[in-house]
Amino acid sequence: MKNVFGIVDLFAGPGGLGEGFCSLKRDKTNAFEIDVSVEKDAVAHSTLRLRSFLRKFNGGLPKQYLDFLYGKIEEPDWSRLYPLQWAQAVRETLYLTLGEPKTTEILEERIWEIRQRRGDRLILIGGPPCQAYSLAGRGRKPSDLGYVAHEENRHLLYKEYICVLRSLRPAAFVMENVKGMLSSSIERGMVFDLLKADLENQGGTTQYALFPLSTSIEQGRDARPQDFIVTAEHHGVPQARHRVIIVGFRRDLLKELDDFMPPKLREFAYKATVRDVLSEMPVLRSGISSRGGRKDDPKVWRRTVQDAAKHIKEMSISLTGDQRTRYLAMLREISELSIEYGKLRNNSTGGTRLPSNCPIDLRAWLEDERFERLSLHETRGHMPDDLKRYMFAACWAMATGNSPKARDFPDELAPNHTNWKSGKFNDRFRAQPWEMPSSTVTCHLAKDGHYFIHPDPAQCRSMTVREAARLQTFPDNYYFKGNRTQQYIQVGNAVPPFLAHQIARTLHDALLQIFPDITLYQPVPRKENILA
Repeated sequence: MKNVFGIVDLFAGPGGLGEGFCSLKRDKTNAFEIDVSVEKDAVAHSTLRLRSFLRKFNGGLPKQYLDFLYGKIEEPDWSRLYPLQWAQAVRETLYLTLGEPKTTEILEERIWEIRQRRGDRLILIGGPPCQAYSLAGRGRKPSDLGYVAHEENRHLLYKEYICVLRSLRPAAFVMENVKGMLSSSIERGMVFDLLKADLENQGGTTQYALFPLSTSIEQGRDARPQDFIVTAEHHGVPQARHRVIIVGFRRDLLKELDDFMPPKLREFAYKATVRDVLSEMPVLRSGISSRGGRKDDPKVWRRTVQDAAKHIKEMSISLTGDQRTRYLAMLREISELSIEYGKLRNNSTGGTRLPSNCPIDLRAWLEDERFERLSLHETRGHMPDDLKRYMFAACWAMATGNSPKARDFPDELAPNHTNWKSGKFNDRFRAQPWEMPSSTVTCHLAKDGHYFIHPDPAQCRSMTVREAARLQTFPDNYYFKGNRTQQYIQVGNAVPPFLAHQIARTLHDALLQIFPDITLYQPVPRKENILA
């Protein structure tokens, strides 16, 4: 198809950004195709490769894949069952670290091949690792979740993106990162200003015009850094995720256009909520951590939850009126439901359909009608003291519509932090209210579930991987490789695919202004060290 554009995806992670682009179809044909994606984490790369493999079936899924998700069989040897599709996925997804000599050599060869085949019909997508820019990440210890501090120059990995941009010379690019980038600085100045200068001016014919996606720029005004922030909840994602997303187009391709319409994301009139995507999922109870000194079985769980509800009911709280009435009613209901819920540990049969109130386009994106059960919908164990805190936070959220702050917790539930009510721990335990978009899904879920307490107090638990994936808008048929900790990290670090799909749509509309009628292949001569 003449309107297909090739993609080079850097820092691809488990593939959220690429998934959104590859899913866009025009005239029943893919608008974008990934030519190469690069990821350095072994587990995320394994997820990326598996998803690439599944795309080779053009919307179908091998029966063995469904049996694997249902737990009927171990993961098959895909290379033996489907050697052609697996070989294509292996070639597409590269397990490499950008900036290393080996990576440079391989990408030199692949970029030359891609440009021979695609010409200018190329885009570059991705974003460097975000921890160094993250406002939360600046306070982390180097050991936390693989975080690497500034002195190891992780904040300069965007230079590797710039290097590929210079060599690939795509018609357009998309770069994503955290809001913290806007306030991050290094010795030579503000990171965003340096990045913007690098993106805009590559010299010669590879200068780029930068456009924000969510803000209309008044005539005569240059874009400000905050104009590049995309608020996901305004674009159909059930999550308040705010990220910097920069889109650029080659100036030499724009110069012949008198009325170029820059890409702009459509804002949804309705904000999708936690209820819209989680309320019909199978009910599960939490586990009880063995560190709590209690055996995890239905009877022990029921007694633990009933005792917690009784103790919490006796604690002093600041709620009054109708809110207090709702709060106490929920605690009574927990005691009644505990017998039934106690039997429901990690039973995810059924519950594959989304609720009727879920927006139609989001439901179509997430749901897979072939599914009999959901994968990765398994709870983890929690300490009994944390179960109490989870129960209190969820009851408070049900009564008020908001998660409690540290000052709202009864003294009996306060964790052993001397500065618990100083303001530093305001959201240490955060329930996700049903009627709002969730807070930002992050990789911190891998450490504990305190920031993502399920809104149903009777389930008394944190979010499962599948619930986090739904809030991130990964389709239900998307599988994350690795152990549960690694799965949480992949989900939290990704770009929401449903948001990426909308970016792909508006970007493709803009690209068709540049390439309206014919395929403008412009093969380039072979050059040595094109990434140097």
